[in-house]
Amino acid sequence: MSYLWDLSNIKPQTEVVLAGDTIPAMFWNAVQQRGEAVWLRQKDLGIWRSWTWNEVGQAVSEIGHGLLALGFNTRETASILSNTNIEWVLSDLAVLSANGVANGIYPTDAAEQVHYLCEDSRTTVLFVEDDEQLDKALEVRSQLPMLRKIVVFDMEGLRDFRDEQVISLDALRALGREHAKSHPQALQERSRAVQPDDLAILVYTSGTTGKPKGAMHAHKGLVYTVRGYNTLIARDENDECMCFLPLCHIAERMGGEYFSLYTGARLNFVENPDTVPENVREIAPTVFTAVPRVWEKFYSGVMIALKEASGTQQAVYAWAIGVGQRVADLVLAGKDVPAGLRLQFRIARVLALDNVRKLIGIHRSRFLVTGAAPISPDLVRWYLALGVPMLEVWGMTETCGASTGVPADRIKPGSIGPAAQYNEVRLDPGTGEILVRGPNVFMGYLNLPEKTAETIDADGWLHTGDVGVVDEEGFFRITDRMKDIIITAGGKNITPSEIENELKFSPYVTDAVVIGDKRPYLTVIIMIDQENVEKYAQDNDVPFSNYASLTRSAEVQQLIESLIESVNKKFARVEQIKKFWLLDTQLTAEDEELTPTMKLKRKLVQQKYAEQIEAMYR
Repeated sequence: MSYLWDLSNIKPQTEVVLAGDTIPAMFWNAVQQRGEAVWLRQKDLGIWRSWTWNEVGQAVSEIGHGLLALGFNTRETASILSNTNIEWVLSDLAVLSANGVANGIYPTDAAEQVHYLCEDSRTTVLFVEDDEQLDKALEVRSQLPMLRKIVVFDMEGLRDFRDEQVISLDALRALGREHAKSHPQALQERSRAVQPDDLAILVYTSGTTGKPKGAMHAHKGLVYTVRGYNTLIARDENDECMCFLPLCHIAERMGGEYFSLYTGARLNFVENPDTVPENVREIAPTVFTAVPRVWEKFYSGVMIALKEASGTQQAVYAWAIGVGQRVADLVLAGKDVPAGLRLQFRIARVLALDNVRKLIGIHRSRFLVTGAAPISPDLVRWYLALGVPMLEVWGMTETCGASTGVPADRIKPGSIGPAAQYNEVRLDPGTGEILVRGPNVFMGYLNLPEKTAETIDADGWLHTGDVGVVDEEGFFRITDRMKDIIITAGGKNITPSEIENELKFSPYVTDAVVIGDKRPYLTVIIMIDQENVEKYAQDNDVPFSNYASLTRSAEVQQLIESLIESVNKKFARVEQIKKFWLLDTQLTAEDEELTPTMKLKRKLVQQKYAEQIEAMYR
């Protein structure tokens, strides 16, 4: 359907575009092959700075030699505690080139978590972003006897700081330059000594049900999977991509850093997590991968902007999006779109839809990719109505990222697509649990052989914990997590994620946790979208003094109640929400209730707010 999107630009690539059987081998081949072409871009003090492959290679070489000068040994672990930035990538590639193991730590983690992750991974060198992250490291270093050196990316605010164990990244690079003069082949020899079976990276799970587990990935698994990605999602050297999700998470590490390394696509780093909407419009990515929360925020931003638009503008948008939805419905059904409707869609784009795309920053996007959490099918249809295909992928840390993916020529909202050709996916006949097998499956959990045995069975199948169904075309659909399925007091099995996704489709809801296991009816805890609800309160003269008073105001309670009533109409009576409670504490990524990707932790929320939950059942 070329009038809606050009499938020739989305067709996956099957040929190998970059040689190498380890990550450092691929990287150094890329530097030699691409030289003066731009790979990385990052905004600093309002100005975008470009890094060519040669410049990245020089920086990685200096950091790698610096590590060797510090006595960093083969197979030792270096951890990176930082927000997503170019320095993260440089350090990661330097550690791998030095035949080490690279581990990422969320910048939102507390000092106690930093201690656990460094101790469990036996970290000897710790890279930190700035003085804030350095403070965490200094607080726990006395409990980390294996930690020899702390390297700081940004020394602003630390000019007068002196500590023998702490060195700046610039100083490490200078040390590396000196080391390279006397040992010019040392890093190259280390890099060439890396074997495909060697452990490359550790990716710690979020630890929602206990301490985080370190998932181990070998070089061969990373290389195999990143090549597989190009058969699932097309990308090449002409693409502009954004890098803004945490690099310690498998999604950005694989789909951002390593996939871009392999394909040569330019990788643009946002200034900080708060500037993502502004930076998207500047970068205008041609391929855009994000988690559902980002797509929800973009949608809610458009809905809020529409409320401030004139009556004429609202009417034009309503007509245009209606045309887009009719076109999308026909395309999704595999039917031809009449010539008259095609013409209307072109007019709709000129009058409104292209402006919406520019407002978000997706006006150059060939396609969008969503993953890491379930997304509302209605949200996928909305982006399709704008004329931009949204492809849902599914996978997990243990599968090295995506294991299934929706093809651009057969989009099914609500589906995660068929198995990627580089792995096997099937359902357990007894439980309906999704199982994955292939070279992309991880090596196991660090220091936890029992947990590894529980996760990977004797036949090599990874038990994902997700429950799903599969249709006659081989398209899978996640129904829920095995541990999250609700069985009411009346014996009804309910998948809460479907209800939660409908609630999160509202611009006023950030997240929701449905309660009801062994209960007579369903209730829900809701985290409101602070910015949008505050705007609603201001526009409607609703008085509030702080976040808590905002959630307790009668008008906001009525706003959420009306939303729930609307969502309830889509479900059977036994699946409808009877009561709700709004979280009255303004949560950030530092709070224990939230994962680093700002998702509520279901079990912890139910435990922490047990009193409020019980009140809804009295």
